[in-house]
Amino acid sequence: MEKQEVAKLYDTYAQDVFRLALSYLYHSQDAEDVCQNVFLALLTEKKDFRSDDHIKNWLIRVAINECKKVLRSPWHRRESLDDHIPSVPFTDPQHSDLYYSVMALPRHYRVPLYLHYYEGYSTDEIGELLKLPGATVRTRLRRARQLLQNELEGVTEDV
Repeated sequence: MEKQEVAKLYDTYAQDVFRLALSYLYHSQDAEDVCQNVFLALLTEKKDFRSDDHIKNWLIRVAINECKKVLRSPWHRRESLDDHIPSVPFTDPQHSDLYYSVMALPRHYRVPLYLHYYEGYSTDEIGELLKLPGATVRTRLRRARQLLQNELEGVTEDV
């Protein structure tokens, strides 16, 4: 793939890849490294992509694999997301509040929820990306929504 094409795709999808990596890793520098590795892999990829959706799916799948590599590393350390609030790019504060509530969920609920609501993937597409059955994805989404609802109701009761 040509450098100009990769630069255009970087401008289009880098924030999505970064936020996905941050949802896995909680560490902005690790997420930036993953994002960089994903686009370096795209630069050397010989595969012919059929469409923009195909490219985005490929980027998400590679990002998930890169995140798993980082998590397996003995050097990986988990930090509080609160240390990196300024590094998450959202223009609407309401979106960022919801994003941080989602980020507080366990990873097996958080990632499908993020891919479904923030990236717009269907449950079957998420299943393909995460290598899970569609029914498992739907169950995790239902449970994640229930956890978020309980948390948000708890917040409104305290006010």
